[in-house]
Amino acid sequence: MTLMRLALTGMLLATPCVAQDAKPFLDTESMDFLESLAKAVLDAARVPANAVIAKEAPNSTGNTLIRPGGREDYPAFWIRDYAMSLDAGIISVEEQRHALFLTAQHQVDTSRILPSGSLLPPGSIPDHISFGGKPIYFPGVVSDYEGQGGARWGFLPCLDDHFFFVHMAAQLAQQTKNTDFLGENVGGKTLLQRLEAAYAMPPSEPETGLVTATEAVRGVNFGFFDSITHTGKLFFASLLKYRAAEELVRLCEARGEEARAAYYKAEGERIAGAIASTFAVGNGWYRASTGLSGQNDVWGTAFAVYIGAVCGDAAKSSCQVLAEGLRKGTIAWNGGIREVPTDGDFSETTAWEKALTPKNQYQNGAYWNTATGWVAYAVAQVDRPLARPLAEDYVKQLRADDFRKGEGFGAPWECMHPEGNHRQNPIYLTSISEPFAAFRRILAEGVGGKLGVAVPRSFPRHAKPVRLPSKTRQPRRRR
Repeated sequence: MTLMRLALTGMLLATPCVAQDAKPFLDTESMDFLESLAKAVLDAARVPANAVIAKEAPNSTGNTLIRPGGREDYPAFWIRDYAMSLDAGIISVEEQRHALFLTAQHQVDTSRILPSGSLLPPGSIPDHISFGGKPIYFPGVVSDYEGQGGARWGFLPCLDDHFFFVHMAAQLAQQTKNTDFLGENVGGKTLLQRLEAAYAMPPSEPETGLVTATEAVRGVNFGFFDSITHTGKLFFASLLKYRAAEELVRLCEARGEEARAAYYKAEGERIAGAIASTFAVGNGWYRASTGLSGQNDVWGTAFAVYIGAVCGDAAKSSCQVLAEGLRKGTIAWNGGIREVPTDGDFSETTAWEKALTPKNQYQNGAYWNTATGWVAYAVAQVDRPLARPLAEDYVKQLRADDFRKGEGFGAPWECMHPEGNHRQNPIYLTSISEPFAAFRRILAEGVGGKLGVAVPRSFPRHAKPVRLPSKTRQPRRRR
């Protein structure tokens, strides 16, 4: 069955304030370098069947797994990192299919209470899967099933992985132009039913569909923030849910599932309609949550533009405030992007209100390349010449520290900071796959970009949810 293009199309909202210029965003040599590096990092991240990495159990899953990076770091298959890396278009169909169905096989069907006291509700998707085939639903451990969870990491599994599971299926359908695999049986359910169960698991506000968390009943907002405590309504998780809803619309339409498609269309509409009124702070920034650690979210603000969750004047304001952050030097360094702008830290001692790591290390103020492309894309909509130096700085630092030069080199790193020459986890896949995908998109869209290119319509606020027919409707959690 042929799948209609999953990337959203429609209304193109031109931006009169775009700084026009005819120079390519990045030259051919730089793009060729990035593609070559992305493929080399992917090769370093591959774990063939029966291979052993970092003294973990051999890969017994029957086919190649892709971990978050190379050398001895992150020795397991992380759903989130893998799903994000699909955007670069360099992972084979065979590898995609294996990863998708392996993830589906470890979805929880019956509630479980772990020894730590954490809960695995029906529909739960692992955070990562060990090479020995153990599903781990929480950060903090690699393969210790009995030791996972606990108050430090939340009562519920990481919330974002459920929407990344949907993204994995959407990417496979887009690449193969076929959705027959959605009807395949996995443990007594079709894959499409498992996608729907995953989508329904994260606790959400009934009226708006926004993902929620409390300190008592908490799941990780987004795995790149998993050492940060976010509560209230969650911005990044809600963005991922919006994208997953749109992807499910396309998948269901392609299979002739009109009732399901209508349900997810309404889901996307009410989520997008609630995002601005809930998270916008009035100057273009969006806050990460409405409770703890509700600081301005650089990554989320850029990602909202990138996936079309905000559009029109709201999107333009976000592009402009990100551009201002580049000019002021508050969001970027050496081609990397901070999660919180330096002039928006919670205090002198921490960027986020509640974090497990010291300031300016890891997720609490270091600079990451994963979000570089999202920021570059957003800024390019309003000031392309300003966005280009960010990309050029990124390429420059990769060239200088390219891991292929030998053991003393590590780029692309997971994150960095000039304070104490902080460097963490070399040969990190999303640090190259996500920017490469975004730069390729910028080049494809042409001079000046097209603000709102991913937005099909202006969403009404708080649209009433459509109910699926009773035989197909998935159970939804309530606050």
